[in-house]
Amino acid sequence: MSLVRHIIEHKQGGVATIDRDATAQDAAELMHARRIGAVVVLHDGNIIGIFTERDLLNRVVAEKKDPSSVKVFEVMTKKVAVCSPDTPIESCRAAMTNNKMRHLPVVNDGKLVGIISSGDILARELKEQEETIRWLHEYMHGPN
Repeated sequence: MSLVRHIIEHKQGGVATIDRDATAQDAAELMHARRIGAVVVLHDGNIIGIFTERDLLNRVVAEKKDPSSVKVFEVMTKKVAVCSPDTPIESCRAAMTNNKMRHLPVVNDGKLVGIISSGDILARELKEQEETIRWLHEYMHGPN
């Protein structure tokens, strides 16, 4: 069974975080620079929310707020689901699908240690399927 740790062990760059008092513009620039769709929002080192592309679109742009003046804590998603490194990937996929989330911070002993996306899960599952197909091919036809 694949666990979240199997994904985060191979991810590069660490988790993008931003302080609650940063602006939506700051968060958008960070996401653009890192080519990511979400940043974890911290206050005094604790997770207090997540700011995503959807938050930017729905709570800033669509509401005609100035991204350079609105604070992240005013427009972030406040209810943040998290998982642990030992959470089965299948459980994360189900939770993300059922709750229409694309990003899930990974916490171990109260500390932020990573973040996984729906794309990370899809890539992991695809890799596992390719390995299974390769194994079955070798089983049926022998090694090349």
